[in-house]
Amino acid sequence: MHFIFSDKVVLLFDFWSVHSPAGMALSVLVVLLLAVLYESIKVGKAKLLYQAAVSMSIPTIQLTEETDQDSLGSDSAPVSRTHLRWFFFHFGQSLIHVIQVVIGYFMMLAVMSYNTWIFFGVIVGSAVGYYLAYPLLSTV
Repeated sequence: MHFIFSDKVVLLFDFWSVHSPAGMALSVLVVLLLAVLYESIKVGKAKLLYQAAVSMSIPTIQLTEETDQDSLGSDSAPVSRTHLRWFFFHFGQSLIHVIQVVIGYFMMLAVMSYNTWIFFGVIVGSAVGYYLAYPLLSTV
């Protein structure tokens, strides 16, 4: 197998069949945007993980202060809220991870069409997505 420059390709599904230069340009744009989305999801997942860690550490500190001051009977509500919040963060991160994996496999399968234009679309989209999304990590 080798890469070819062609404007005819079937991408991912039978209905995504490209037979013209305009169709190839549109397909490259779609794959490029998919790669940008993939990089953005990676950054979003990192930010969500950081927010979850910060959110989980603050109630723990407050909980230990309350334990020193209050009786043991009043600690059950903050603990259950903390566990519930952890569950929602973990569930959200899991969903985002699944979406990221699906998009990654779609990009991999698109590249496995061995069409050079599609390959360039994935590479350029990944570079543009990283360039646009990486500065957002510094706001964490």
